[in-house]
Amino acid sequence: MSGNGGSGTSAGSASHADKRPNELLTSWFARSGWSKGELARQVNRRARQLGANHISTDTSRVRRWLDGENPREPIPRILSELFSERFGVVVSVEDLGLRASRPAPSATGVDLPWTGPQTVALLSEFSRSDLMLARRGFLGSSLALSAGPSLIEPMQRWLVPSPPAAGSGRDSAPGSRARGRLSRPELDLLESTAVMFRRWDAQCGGGLRRKAVVGQLHEVTDLLQEPQGEATRAKLFKVAAELAELAGWMSYDVGLQPTAQKYFVLALHAAKEAGDRPLGSYILSSMSRQMIHLGRPDDALELIHLAQYGSRDCASPRTQSMLYAMEARAYANMGQPGRCKRAVRMAEDTFAEADEWDEPDPDWIRFFSEAELYGENSHSFRDLAYVAGRSPTYASLAEPLMRRAVELFAEDQEHQRSYALNLIGMATVHLLRREPERSTELAVQAMGIAKKVRSERVNTRIRKTVDTAVRDFGDLGEVIDLTERLAQELPETAEAV
Repeated sequence: MSGNGGSGTSAGSASHADKRPNELLTSWFARSGWSKGELARQVNRRARQLGANHISTDTSRVRRWLDGENPREPIPRILSELFSERFGVVVSVEDLGLRASRPAPSATGVDLPWTGPQTVALLSEFSRSDLMLARRGFLGSSLALSAGPSLIEPMQRWLVPSPPAAGSGRDSAPGSRARGRLSRPELDLLESTAVMFRRWDAQCGGGLRRKAVVGQLHEVTDLLQEPQGEATRAKLFKVAAELAELAGWMSYDVGLQPTAQKYFVLALHAAKEAGDRPLGSYILSSMSRQMIHLGRPDDALELIHLAQYGSRDCASPRTQSMLYAMEARAYANMGQPGRCKRAVRMAEDTFAEADEWDEPDPDWIRFFSEAELYGENSHSFRDLAYVAGRSPTYASLAEPLMRRAVELFAEDQEHQRSYALNLIGMATVHLLRREPERSTELAVQAMGIAKKVRSERVNTRIRKTVDTAVRDFGDLGEVIDLTERLAQELPETAEAV
């Protein structure tokens, strides 16, 4: 029966007589709105994406899980992913009342040695595994998200000064520090490749070029394992950090959350080796954004404060403004309006200083335009509205900012995903203001862009917005038409790459 993907009849499992109904799983299942057949189909589809083709779940198997049977891996991890995506928060295996196999520390841990050689080795190993298997959830049940102290405490070591180089390894070979193997034009080309990938991601979403970014990252780690001069090595670590952050961002965009977190952590390690604290703060902001997405605003705030503390004396006003905007998002999701409003004001005031900055901004922060500032701050007020019980006051604060963000992004052909996300944000604001007709119009616009960008994040937000519209205004003709259009134009069949 193991070929059916998860009977609990293996040695050491509880006997049938000892089983009790799994009340936790039953509660999550009931709130999901899924039927047993729909859950079984989603498990089977995700299992195929993992390469676990032996799994073939049906309604009777789902019923047995609800009755207390503990399925074998990778079923618990698959269920955790599915319910996390459904509810927009981390739903762990334990939250579902299931037991998980102990994951391999090398695959799951974020508490990694803060040294150059280990960073290179881990980047190389992780990117190679990603490339070799190249399918959704490529590490399967062995990869899990970290949150809370198990995530925050290791990241705090980003600020601990690195010990001086011990003079070991290939870099210490005679003459290896005198001249790097790579020329300046070759390094410039690597840096420009990272810029190009960033443009593609903004235009097309994370799904289209993710494997290309991972492949380029793996090539850079190969170069880091060869003799290089100190200046060249620092440049290569900077490129590796940018590519790893982008690989993490693209993984996050297509729904590979544990994979994204692992890349972000490794990117932060590489940024530390490069001695680039502003880049490290940007990576922490990406981790913070992921935590907000996963319903962990407390963790998001800790990460942002760590980023601010580590880069306050060296980051540009544009970067600091972005960090304040993310701080506001965290406070909004924590239900702290006073602190949220203060952070919004700080983001606006600091952004106003960006044009006076003497040095050019690095490419990775140039995305944070006036449109992004309006979009982030409007989302903060929108989030406050939801946390405050659908407050019309905060929705009214969000509306003019969101409208301006949409107007600016409509003129920007380079950031199509951001345009779609802000259209969706505007649609949610109109739902809060009980204006469903206008909300459906914006959702249709967002759907048109979503078909052009491969972003599961965009698709998921559209679906959640439509679900909200159905819950609140399900009898309205425009909403009925919208649900039919969603099923036709954005079916839940896309796989991440």
